[in-house]
Amino acid sequence: MARSSSGITLQQLHYFVEVAAEGSISAAADLLYVSQPTMSAAMKDLESRAGRTLLLRSARGVTLTADGAEFLGYARQVTEQVELLEQRYLGRPPSRRLLGVSAQHYSFVIDAFVRMVKTSGAAEYEFSLRETRTWDIIEDVRTLRSELGILYRNDFNRSVIDKLLRDSGLAFRPLFLAEPHIFISRKNPLAARDRVTLDDLAGFPRLTFDQGANNSFYFAEEILSTLSTPQEIRVSDRATIFNLMIGLDGYTISTGIISDDLDPEIAAIPLDVDERIEIGWIGHSAIPLTEQAQRYLEELRAVVSDFGVELID
Repeated sequence: MARSSSGITLQQLHYFVEVAAEGSISAAADLLYVSQPTMSAAMKDLESRAGRTLLLRSARGVTLTADGAEFLGYARQVTEQVELLEQRYLGRPPSRRLLGVSAQHYSFVIDAFVRMVKTSGAAEYEFSLRETRTWDIIEDVRTLRSELGILYRNDFNRSVIDKLLRDSGLAFRPLFLAEPHIFISRKNPLAARDRVTLDDLAGFPRLTFDQGANNSFYFAEEILSTLSTPQEIRVSDRATIFNLMIGLDGYTISTGIISDDLDPEIAAIPLDVDERIEIGWIGHSAIPLTEQAQRYLEELRAVVSDFGVELID
């Protein structure tokens, strides 16, 4: 692509950031109250000026190329600095706060999200939180539907998860190591135990989160997914899994970090196995985090610390 001699404009950078966030030229045009042809022309001109293809266009919208992901990191830094200048010297109000997070089913993710929203201080915001399947978390972050993804890895799935992340231009950054626990109803006969073994679980149904078309053991949300069990139920959301813990004395394996405020009827009991669960966040390798994403991670670390869990620097 030939490079134009003209410089890149601030307006083009602003347009590009919105197109990347929306995953659609037409959606960004609607958001910024410009016509779709104008937005499309602005993106083509930006690519010409940059001398690189930044967007891959399809009937479903647009995705960033590798060059586009790197360019977005610089574009965000410029537009955020301009916003700070306007707030300080022109008295402009803070812009609408935006953040998307996709995560496996962890209550501490929700706790941190609640704290972030309450402390955002923004008069206007548009946040999204998706509890979803492992594959979809990676895809959400790859396509910038979400800026952050929260998931786990361990010795069993590490090589597969890491390769998929590398191929997607993403990186895993660890937050903490958790000792495996079972989540059960407080009325479950095992709820009075200090610890439980796998043998103790033999008479209870195992509850797992369904992974859809990508239902590989490597994408399971629970450790020890390859172990067979005579009774297993797959579910798609946390409300259902907790109802089945209460109604059927089922169990699931997770981190042990659970909010009494959000899930007062569920107990966490340590599971006696030689495993550890590494929880971390994923993001684009070439794109610096926005200020809002950094704030969310600060709240996430604070929530985990409140449970006495040691964070990984």
